[in-house]
Amino acid sequence: MVGVPFDAGVSYRPGARFGSNAVREASRQLRPYNPAQDVYPFHYAQVADAGDITANPHNIDAAVESIEEGADALLSTGAQLMTLGGDHTIALPILRSVARRHGPVALLHFDAHLDTWDSYFGAQYTHGTPFRRAAEEGILDTSALSHVGTRGSLYSKEDLDEDTKLGFGIVTSADVMRRGVDEVVQQLKERIGKRPLYISVDIDVLDPAHAPGTGTPEAGGLTSRELLEIVRGLSDCYLVSADLVEVAPAYDHAEITSVAASHTAYELISVMSRQIAFFRWLEENEQS
Repeated sequence: MVGVPFDAGVSYRPGARFGSNAVREASRQLRPYNPAQDVYPFHYAQVADAGDITANPHNIDAAVESIEEGADALLSTGAQLMTLGGDHTIALPILRSVARRHGPVALLHFDAHLDTWDSYFGAQYTHGTPFRRAAEEGILDTSALSHVGTRGSLYSKEDLDEDTKLGFGIVTSADVMRRGVDEVVQQLKERIGKRPLYISVDIDVLDPAHAPGTGTPEAGGLTSRELLEIVRGLSDCYLVSADLVEVAPAYDHAEITSVAASHTAYELISVMSRQIAFFRWLEENEQS
């Protein structure tokens, strides 16, 4: 696990640079056994907090470069990353590092917003553009890209058309409500297949009732229960790394957002830990 306290790429409310520490604080109540996934996540995998990657708060280009270098250093040890942001700008340099190790990855993007704009207020690197840049750079498997929880207004219908051209499928928050978690999970798994998977969670995928502490809240989001159940349903996918971003504790109340974020990160770590346990079991059985 690593923090990236950077929020110079935001377009509305700042404060996500304090998100990683808020999630850490809220995780104090999490215990060693996860009954929902029947796993001891800290037993099957060596889980360590690597601290924070330093990122220049005044220069986005320099920050992106330093985040990428930090991720490269961690991944070179054979680790899988659970990255705590920070704003969504950080997803691009992390994805670059992950793709160098695994090749183009499937992407499951939980967010109220598309984050595939070509530029945001004239800037190429912002929290609204990471997946446009990633698709252009060829580090995403364009046959296995999905947004989940998308909702709210857009600048034009062309935003959706451009997103489709990049290869993304969309499961809106209304789709989750109407179709149910199980059907949505099945659809996502069919699209992901056996590909290496990267999961990116913007906490604003949750309804503001469940996550008020974020920079760009949108009404009509997922419940925390729905988000956790979807993540748990992906436990047999090949998850290689993940991020959780856009927690802005200054707008939170009673740590509602930080608690939801810490539990989401816990479930993501549990998914990766289950995989490690499975691969270890395979090795032991092959040797015997």
